[in-house]
Amino acid sequence: MITIDGSYGEGGGQIVRTALALSSITGKAVEIINVRANRQKPGLQPQHLTGVLACAQIAKAEIEGATLNATRLAFSPRRIKGGEYVFDVEQTIGRGSAGSVALILQAVLLPLCRADSPSHLILRGGTHVSRSPSFQYLDEVFLPMVRTMGVQAELDLVRWGFYPIGKGEVIARVTPVPRLTPLSLEEPGALKRISGVSAVANLPLSIAERQQHAALVLLKSAGIAGDIRLLSAPAVGRGTACFLKAEVEHGAAGFCSLGAIGKRAETVGHEAAQECLDFLKTGTTVDRHLADQLLPYLVLVEEPSSVTTEEVTSHLLTNLWVIGHFVDREVRVEGALGEQGRLIVE
Repeated sequence: MITIDGSYGEGGGQIVRTALALSSITGKAVEIINVRANRQKPGLQPQHLTGVLACAQIAKAEIEGATLNATRLAFSPRRIKGGEYVFDVEQTIGRGSAGSVALILQAVLLPLCRADSPSHLILRGGTHVSRSPSFQYLDEVFLPMVRTMGVQAELDLVRWGFYPIGKGEVIARVTPVPRLTPLSLEEPGALKRISGVSAVANLPLSIAERQQHAALVLLKSAGIAGDIRLLSAPAVGRGTACFLKAEVEHGAAGFCSLGAIGKRAETVGHEAAQECLDFLKTGTTVDRHLADQLLPYLVLVEEPSSVTTEEVTSHLLTNLWVIGHFVDREVRVEGALGEQGRLIVE
């Protein structure tokens, strides 16, 4: 059994997600100690626990320590089984939660690409919450990129879920693939388009209009036209979001800002647009989050890959450290922490 110290590096839930995904694929049992030790609330929180139970279900794994706030976890996979699954954060813990469905999907998508049959998932929880990819980021940035590697997956957003109520719903369909193909993204090429959505749920549409206007004004100041549609989103609770996608010839990036009590709509739109402009100035091919999310896929490809990223993050370096416990591949990260970088899988 592989033992991983969950306090290493970034020390968050990503260590658990990556470890269980690769444990499921490689068949190597894993013990994780000091789970999320570097977080304000250590141990498995609702979204992490749901992800653990989801991985255990699809990999028919034996697990120890799969309880709320647990700081030790043992996971022994058998085989990855496709099929129909429902993963509901609220149902897992018996109370309302906006635990991220995106993070649950991150844990199970890669293993399901190696399952014995196609899968149909219903994921319930938060779709637009802090410290997590938004649904639009998954659907418009992450998935299109891994599809170029051979992944066959589709998503549908049934209902948006904001903090603190959650109750969002996403449907995912995953078809197993025999192999993945490499990526070579060295230069971004020309900017093709900036598009996005400014949305409100159970709030006046004028708030979305203010978010949209602030984002468009900032983009225009840099000489860039954007296409941002307005949306009154179906949801149980209330919330706002502004998402932008930067499409370049060879690469992609996404940026989402969420509303909050006391946060001006103009600030929401400005934040998303500023992050987008900051990325474009770097001349790299993927944003800081996408580089991290692509790494577990890249190490499973037999051929070499390389991508340039706007920033080498602690998430990326921690993910690389975890992967090294399961997969014997030479991976180099060029660039210092917090600076532009290049990810090379030999």
